[in-house]
Amino acid sequence: MNALKRPLLWLLAVVLVALPVVAVVEGWMGGEHWPLRTLRVQGELQRVDRARLQAAVLPHARPGFFAVDLRAVQRAVDALPWVEHAEVRKHWPDVLEVRVVEHRPFARWGDNRVLSEHGRLFPAGTLRLPAGLPLLDGPEARVADVVALYNQARDQLANAGGVLGVALDRRGSWSIAMRDGTRLVLGRNDPGARLARFAPMLPQLAAQNPQRRLVRADLRYTNGFALIWAKAETPAAIPHSIDNGSKT
Repeated sequence: MNALKRPLLWLLAVVLVALPVVAVVEGWMGGEHWPLRTLRVQGELQRVDRARLQAAVLPHARPGFFAVDLRAVQRAVDALPWVEHAEVRKHWPDVLEVRVVEHRPFARWGDNRVLSEHGRLFPAGTLRLPAGLPLLDGPEARVADVVALYNQARDQLANAGGVLGVALDRRGSWSIAMRDGTRLVLGRNDPGARLARFAPMLPQLAAQNPQRRLVRADLRYTNGFALIWAKAETPAAIPHSIDNGSKT
């Protein structure tokens, strides 16, 4: 009987020692004895709302210092608007540290998304975007191609009014919108080569037609371009003075 009791007593002792440790780690107890009292946020937050960040972290911090799930905290912060990446650490005895890297917007993308400087698309939400961002659009898998053509157009059309945006539609056709309202249609094939061929001629065309604005340039032709110009504005009539013969 004594031989049977001895292993049972050892097992009971192990359970009594291990149970409090498991309880602390699993969050069954310890939140009151070792609470996380301080949320330390690092990073330059210009668009991430601090109140929303705190609200996202709080439910995961309640189990206390030992039981907090750092990966769950990171996922909650990563899900916030404008957060590109978050790193989470804890420091004894009661500090939870969250380092946040914000998205830095490079361009608008379509109707309701933003392209970051690192090439990631994220929802714009209701936050105000910086003024002057280019407008880009296209399939998500072609982000790099759209950005490459935009960079080329920005450089080659800098002396022709500037580029507002670049789009690649569902049929694979490229187009460029310029800031003065002109639209360049490049088609599906070799958009970069077609742009490079046309860009040096655009200032010359504008100089030859100072009274008219170029509305659309179709660059899909092998040996030329199809241009559509706005109607010339009619000069305002100059009123004639009325001479009634009186002099002063």
